[in-house]
Amino acid sequence: MRGISSPTPIKTITGCLALFLLSAVFLLAPPRAKAHAQSAQPIPQSNKTAEDAKRQFDAALAAYREQQYAKAEHYLTSLLVSAPDSFEANELAGLVFVAEGQYRKADRYLASAVRLRPDVAEARTALATNLFRLQRNSEAEKQFRSVVESEPRSYDANHNLGEFYIQTGKLANAIPFLERAQGVNPSAYSNGYDLALAYERSGKPDEARIMLQQLIASQDSAELHSLLGEVEERSGNYVASAGQYEQAARMEPNEENILNWGSEFLLHQTFEPAVQIFKAGLARFPQSARLLDGLGIALYGLDRFDEAARTFFRASDLNPSDALAVTFAGTVYDNLSPPIAAEARSRFQSFLKADANNAATRYYYAMCLWKTNEKEPQPELPGQIESLLKRSLEIDPDYADAHTLLGTLYFREQRYPEAIAEYQQALKTNPNDASVRYHLAQSLRRTGDKARADQELITFERLRQQQQDRANEQRSQIKLFVYTMRNASSGGNPK
Repeated sequence: MRGISSPTPIKTITGCLALFLLSAVFLLAPPRAKAHAQSAQPIPQSNKTAEDAKRQFDAALAAYREQQYAKAEHYLTSLLVSAPDSFEANELAGLVFVAEGQYRKADRYLASAVRLRPDVAEARTALATNLFRLQRNSEAEKQFRSVVESEPRSYDANHNLGEFYIQTGKLANAIPFLERAQGVNPSAYSNGYDLALAYERSGKPDEARIMLQQLIASQDSAELHSLLGEVEERSGNYVASAGQYEQAARMEPNEENILNWGSEFLLHQTFEPAVQIFKAGLARFPQSARLLDGLGIALYGLDRFDEAARTFFRASDLNPSDALAVTFAGTVYDNLSPPIAAEARSRFQSFLKADANNAATRYYYAMCLWKTNEKEPQPELPGQIESLLKRSLEIDPDYADAHTLLGTLYFREQRYPEAIAEYQQALKTNPNDASVRYHLAQSLRRTGDKARADQELITFERLRQQQQDRANEQRSQIKLFVYTMRNASSGGNPK
């Protein structure tokens, strides 16, 4: 998305969007300050005093434009002592502090400028933007709306208010103002992109598609094709989506576009092309953990488990916080060769040392040890598994998979009441898990509670029939992997 109107609008890539301060406009050519500096007397006093004040203001303005902010601040401090009600001096002082990143100091002067000249839209917009920086959103909204009310046909006023709503998560509120801005300036790329994105995020794919096609016809770019690919994907038009992502990657072969293109093939189980795309991407970006993750998922889809594991391990070496190596190793541990399985166990120990409070890592390590114990029973492993799972549940009490595995451990040890308690906890989070219903029924039967056991078996049969109609387990797992990869920056743990 773009920031508030400026000569060089920007778009953040990660989703954590920040407003591009209007002060950039003033930095290049401060419109109000410059206009008043060129006027005869910005501060009406005696002739000599007025001349001194004008010299100070001009010097401050020159220093500001040369990015010598401390020098500008020095001149303005002196000027504001003799002329505290100067609109020009207050406005420029606010912009100086904004440029220095001192937003709290800037607030006083920008607010004074608006109080002195409430009709100046640029000053009010600068104040609104600074209030947003200070997270005083209700006050910022009031100022942005005031500008729109005073200039209802202004492109900048409508775009800025729409952008404010986008960046505060109020997409429905943003759309009318972005539409109005687009009506004023139909060729506005920045506003058009944001409007299409707002449509897409608001569940209006047809409107988003039309907007993007119009922009592509006049101002073709990779990011437009990428967003159109997302629109088509959400609409279920998978062939069209892949085509748009491919076009974006060919126009601008950066990591993000290659990742999106390859991911579209992963989601629809066309793994060989995905392997080729990710390998080509890694030739360009050999240090990309996310492209390695994509390649690992594609290899997993082709049942090349050891290759996939080695690829995920490489990604983890590049990005130790990468969750996919943990998830993958725990998921396919049974399919790994003994040397790769041993490396997986070793890496789990390293992951635990690096992040002792990661519930998912403890669960997947417990799962690996469980599978190891199934093949080669070792007397110390059940205790280790129980300890790992209990700690995982201390970190995340709602971790259904951890409750389920702990319940199964207790069942094997004939600790049926404890097994029942764990299965019931798992069902609180995921009541439609057929396998947990089955295990709960078996545990209840062991305790003599036949009536409840029979009821759970009835529920199990109903859920099992429903689950047989769903996509296969590998398809679901691949989707989980892809969404985890795409959202790697969020820091969440996969479950």
